[in-house]
Amino acid sequence: MIIQCPNCGQPVPVNGLGRKPLNIPLKNVLESLHAYRDVKLAARKLECSPSYIFGVLKKNGLKLNDVIREGR
Repeated sequence: MIIQCPNCGQPVPVNGLGRKPLNIPLKNVLESLHAYRDVKLAARKLECSPSYIFGVLKKNGLKLNDVIREGR
């Protein structure tokens, strides 16, 4: 991506803008959910948002109730 410098007005190539993806493995998400049995606590442990956990589960075709019941 090329942006214009606010000081001199010259075009400057910039790459790598934005937040890097978390890429937390499904195994770690499942282990945290089994251990804490709560999405908010698991999200704190993994240092991510609860919606990230739901997104990982959805991407892998899992539902929260099935995962928590499985961890008993």
